Amino acid sequence: MLMSAPPVTPSTGSRRLPYLCRAAAYPFNEVRSIPLGAHDATSPRLALRWLRERTQHITDQLDAAYAQPGRHWLTDEAEHERALAYLTSATGYQLTLYDESTRYVLLAYPAGATP
Repeated sequence: MLMSAPPVTPSTGSRRLPYLCRAAAYPFNEVRSIPLGAHDATSPRLALRWLRERTQHITDQLDAAYAQPGRHWLTDEAEHERALAYLTSATGYQLTLYDESTRYVLLAYPAGATP
């Protein structure tokens, strides 16, 4: 029999709080979102790495015209530095991509922050 454990509150002592990374698809004609992945990273750099990987996975599945913004983001080092600066300063970062029927939202934010 499976038992649920009580929620654990992360310590803010010497250990840094994790970064929560999420990706979801929001079809325009649906009420609910479709989760596309979740990850808890231990550093801003690892959170950014996860965002890059998920962006690559999503853009690989989009038609060329809709994939272009995601492909541009993947090669935009200045934007990656900006995202890293946001995450390092305990601010979340969000990337949104679109196709003809869906909005794809990828985000990373420090645990305890409002996404």
